[in-house]
Amino acid sequence: MQMAGNHEHAHGSEAMEEHAEHGHMKHEHGGHSHAEHHRMMMEDFKRRFIVSSILTIPILLLSPLIQNFFGFELTFPGDHYVLFGLSAVVYFYGGWPFLKGMGDELRKRNPGMMTLIALAITVAFFYSVAVTFGIPGKTFYWELATLIDIMLIGHYIEMRSVLGASRALEELIKLMPTEAHLVTPEGVKDVPVSELKKGDVVLVKPGEKIPSDGLIVEGETSVNEAMLTGESKPVYKKPDDAVIGGSINLEGAIKVRIEKTGKDTYLMQVVELVRQAQETRSKTQDLANRAAFYLTLIAITAGSITLGTWLYLGKPFVFALERMVTVMVITCPHALGLAVPLVVSVSTSISAEKGILIRNREAFERAKDVEVVVFDKTGTLTEGRFEVTDVIPLDELSEEEILKYAAALESHSSHPIAQGVVEKARELGLKPYEVDESKVLPGKGVQGFINGREVLVVSPGFLKENGLWKEDERVNRVLEQGKTVVFLVVDGKLTGAMALADRIRPESREAVKRLHEMGIKAYMLTGDNAKVAKWVAEELGLDGFFAEVLPHQKSEKVKELQEQGYTVAMVGDGINDAPALIQADVGIAIGAGTDVAIESADIILVKNDPRDVITAIHLARATYRKMVQNLAWATGYNSFAIPLAAGVLYSYGILLSPALGALLMSMSTVIVAINAKFLKV
Repeated sequence: MQMAGNHEHAHGSEAMEEHAEHGHMKHEHGGHSHAEHHRMMMEDFKRRFIVSSILTIPILLLSPLIQNFFGFELTFPGDHYVLFGLSAVVYFYGGWPFLKGMGDELRKRNPGMMTLIALAITVAFFYSVAVTFGIPGKTFYWELATLIDIMLIGHYIEMRSVLGASRALEELIKLMPTEAHLVTPEGVKDVPVSELKKGDVVLVKPGEKIPSDGLIVEGETSVNEAMLTGESKPVYKKPDDAVIGGSINLEGAIKVRIEKTGKDTYLMQVVELVRQAQETRSKTQDLANRAAFYLTLIAITAGSITLGTWLYLGKPFVFALERMVTVMVITCPHALGLAVPLVVSVSTSISAEKGILIRNREAFERAKDVEVVVFDKTGTLTEGRFEVTDVIPLDELSEEEILKYAAALESHSSHPIAQGVVEKARELGLKPYEVDESKVLPGKGVQGFINGREVLVVSPGFLKENGLWKEDERVNRVLEQGKTVVFLVVDGKLTGAMALADRIRPESREAVKRLHEMGIKAYMLTGDNAKVAKWVAEELGLDGFFAEVLPHQKSEKVKELQEQGYTVAMVGDGINDAPALIQADVGIAIGAGTDVAIESADIILVKNDPRDVITAIHLARATYRKMVQNLAWATGYNSFAIPLAAGVLYSYGILLSPALGALLMSMSTVIVAINAKFLKV
């Protein structure tokens, strides 16, 4: 999720960011992270709400209107001073975020929700204080207290629903190992990775992470770079080949000469890309803020006109002031404070039930406008694991025999290709042969003896090196599709071939089909080669694909689509997807992906089902409709209530009292709450 840098909250966005003692909410290299800052602000709202709502109870009990309504009496000498004292605490303590927010908004000449709330509570409070200490009229203490309570809980609900600020940078850095085996003249010793210098030689054992970018100086192996590059197939590495810090050494022990450290490493450059993307994220002004801006102008204008008009008509100042206060209070209905947060809360609950977690509400709202969905391939459209798609006999052995020999040799290997072969044999119910004396040929295959025969499962490169390669139309066809092909050699004779490909998720086809039905284009972005990408794209009926794309280029490809005028959603699961997830208008992470992808995303699909992308878009559209309905009601009722509060029907004997105004506010809130509860997908 991209909250660092530019995230706005629903109400009084920038003012809230500057609220209390915490200063601007910006991602900093030291001190409190953005997420901690957000959490501190949320807890601050919660504390203020708890204190204010506790104090509201005696305020309600001491208010004459409440006593009359419920038919009880609670009076004692000085009770109106107690009412004043309790209300003063609620006003100054509970209302402080809004008062400060108003100051911030006015300094920026951008009055919004904070100004509107602060204006209403300030007019209500100081008018009530004046009534308490002398002028005739009715106090607004209970209306003031409940208004503050509802605005505090509204902000708290919303902040809680969007909490989960991006920890992408921290998660990226966690990928790096903390210790390295440094090769010294005295032998190998363990040192912190932070102490490594360019030119140092380190030993990396099988199964360990490579501590920093460098070149192999001794040994050969296969390296899993999927977490960093998105390439699903392990990459064979030999002396003089470059390796990336954070990738995993799968097979043989290797020695690596460190070439880059610290911020120069590949992984740290991805970190920087994520940071830049977060900091340059465009802002979307909140609907409620726009409504609040206009309501603020209406409140000030209508209040001033009301006061001036009644004074001009010769009414007493107290009467004119009461009219103005009623207008000011009624112009800031509780409903507007809850219109968006209530819908957010309901839609968050619905989405969680459906396995969709919303981390950034603004981006979630943008999902309603998505025109292109870009899917990462490995682990998103595909399962990120190999399956045997073709078995090609090249001699007298049958397909089943080829699989039994190959599965027997591969059964002790953790290599993804080996696991794919074993899985295929298991699916077909084949029992592998017993193996004697098997050994790994790093980067080339595996060798062993079965029933006294020498058996190898090897790469095309091994065949060519040993003069065993022979042309075959079927083999060429699967190679043209970009599939990984391994060969079975028995007693020095080429007997069969097996083609493997990353397994396409069964749900992916339906997801693409449903997107097309909605008029949304589906693209694919992958680090894999163009042949593999073309095969997957054709299988799924995609509108287009980008292949052989490095991580720093992924965000550029998303940007290219955005520059063509499209609203783009990116769906991915890898470290390499993080910059693209943040660059996209909506970043969607597959839940089983890496932590960094999840932390960089606006929406997380817990169930690993690409079809949930469609559900998320439908939910975003339904949520937006409810928000518009609620805001239309919360603001539209003012066109009816404000003239009544101002006293336009006074000549007909109809005058809206502050108490009735408060009841109208309550009714408005109830309507908004009920409407939010009817949200469905």
